[in-house]
Amino acid sequence: MPSADDNALLTPAEMAMADRAAIAGGVAGTQLMETAGRAVAETVLERWSPRPVAVLCGPGNNGGDGFVAARYLAAAGWPVRLGLLGDRAALTGDAEHHAALWPEPVSALDAGLLQGAGLVVDAIFGAGLSRDVDGAARAAIEAMAASGLPVVAVDVPSGLDGASGAVRGAAAPATVTVTFFRKKPGHLLLPGRVLVGEVVLVDIGIPARVLAAIAPRTHENGPTLWLDAYPWPRLETHKYKRGHALIVGGAVMTGAARLAARAALRIGAGLVTLAAPAGAWPVYAASLTGVIVQPVAAPEAFDALLGDGRRNALLIGPGAGVTEETRERTLAALGTRRAVVLDADALTVFADAPETLFAAIAGPCVMTPHEGEFRRLFAVPGDKLARAREAARQSGAVVLIKGADSVIAAPDGRAVINANAPPELATAGSGDVLSGLITGLLAQGLDPFRAACAACWLHGDAAERFGPGLIAEDIVETLPQTLHGLKGMGAAAPTE
Repeated sequence: MPSADDNALLTPAEMAMADRAAIAGGVAGTQLMETAGRAVAETVLERWSPRPVAVLCGPGNNGGDGFVAARYLAAAGWPVRLGLLGDRAALTGDAEHHAALWPEPVSALDAGLLQGAGLVVDAIFGAGLSRDVDGAARAAIEAMAASGLPVVAVDVPSGLDGASGAVRGAAAPATVTVTFFRKKPGHLLLPGRVLVGEVVLVDIGIPARVLAAIAPRTHENGPTLWLDAYPWPRLETHKYKRGHALIVGGAVMTGAARLAARAALRIGAGLVTLAAPAGAWPVYAASLTGVIVQPVAAPEAFDALLGDGRRNALLIGPGAGVTEETRERTLAALGTRRAVVLDADALTVFADAPETLFAAIAGPCVMTPHEGEFRRLFAVPGDKLARAREAARQSGAVVLIKGADSVIAAPDGRAVINANAPPELATAGSGDVLSGLITGLLAQGLDPFRAACAACWLHGDAAERFGPGLIAEDIVETLPQTLHGLKGMGAAAPTE
C-alpha cells in the first residue's frame, strides 16, 4: 500500500542529498545516470513514432542524462542531433563518462539544431538552477518555446526553478517531463505546474530509505497523508458523536454561508447550526432543511450560541461582511479555544491590525485566504510555499493559500501542495464549500492540518468528477461519489 513517503516532494538540495546517500550506499552514480537517461528515451519511444530528434544538453548532470537518452534513441534507429552548452572536454564526473560513450558528433548548443527536428529532448538545466538563464541557453530555450515541437524535459523544463516553480528568465513548456525518485515542489507550484506537462516519475534505483535522513517536510497532498485518521462513522456512532458545527451567516451574501453549511453537513458533521441575522432568517430557513437555522438579533444571542460547548467547530467569514460585528464575533469564536475556521471577511476585517488576530489564536485554527486576502494580513516574501510556512509560523494557525496550486502549511513547518484542482473550481462559492468541508471535518475530531489537507483534496476530486459546467453547489452534490472512492482506497472504514 502506498505510504506518505511516496508523496514526499524534494527540493533540489534534498534531491542532491538523496543522490549522495544512494552513491554512498553502493549505487554507482554512472548507473543512476544511465537509468535516468534510458527512462527519458523510453518515454519518447512509448509516445512517438520515429522522427528526427534534437537533444539539447547542458554542462552538468542533466546534460549527462541527455547524452544517455541520445544514445538509446540512436540505437532505436532515430536520427539524433546533439547540442551541448559549453565544451565537451570540460565535462566532469558521470556526465563526462556518458558523453564519452556518445559516438556521434556534438554540436554547439544553438537554435539551429531545431531545424528539421520532429521532437526535442530538453536536458540543458535541471531543477537546481540558481540564476536566470542567458546567452546561448536562453536563445535555445526561447527557440524551443516558439517551435511548436513536442518537448520532453529532463527533470524540469530548463529555466524552471525546481524549488519554487518560478521561471528563471525563460522556460519552454514541456509536453512531458521525466523526473526521478521524487517530484519537486516546482512540478506542482505555478507556473511550473503548467509548464511541466505530463509528469513521469521514474525509479532510478535510489533506495527509499534515504528519505529517513532527509526527513522531507513537504508533500503532495493525497489520501496517504490523512486517510488513516479519516473520521468514518462507526456502527455505534450517532449524530452527537459526529460533532456540531456552528457557521456564522451574513445579512446580504447569504449564499456563502449556506454553501458552507451544506458542505459541513455533507462531509459528516452530525449537526450544523447556522447563525443567521434576524432579518435574513427567512432566507436561510427556507433553503436549508438539514441545518438548524438560529436567528441572532443581538450580541447576547451569539454569545449564547458560543456558550454551548457541544458546538465544537466554528466557521466565520463567508458572506459575513467587513464590519465591526464580524471582527468581534471572530475574536469571540477564537476566545472559546475550540476549532475555528477563518475565511473571507473574517480575515479582511483584520487587515489594519493582523497582530490582533494572531494574538487571539489560542486553539486549533485554520485560515483559508486567497492571494488577495493573504496579502492583506501577511507581508512575507518568497514563493507560495515559503510564504505559507512563514504565515503559519507567525499566526499560529494552519494556513491554506487557495489557488490551482493550493498550499497548506502548519506552524511546525509541515507543508502540503495540492495538485488535483481542476480549472472549473474557479467559480463563485467554491471557496465557501471548502471552508465548510474543513469545518465539518474539524467537528468530527480531525486535527486542523489533516482536516485542511483532506478537505482540499476531496474538494478537488469532487470538482474533477463533475467536470465542465461546475458550479459550487455541484461540489457538495458530487461529494458522495468522492467519498465512495475514498472508502475503497485501502484503509477501510471501521464498521464495528
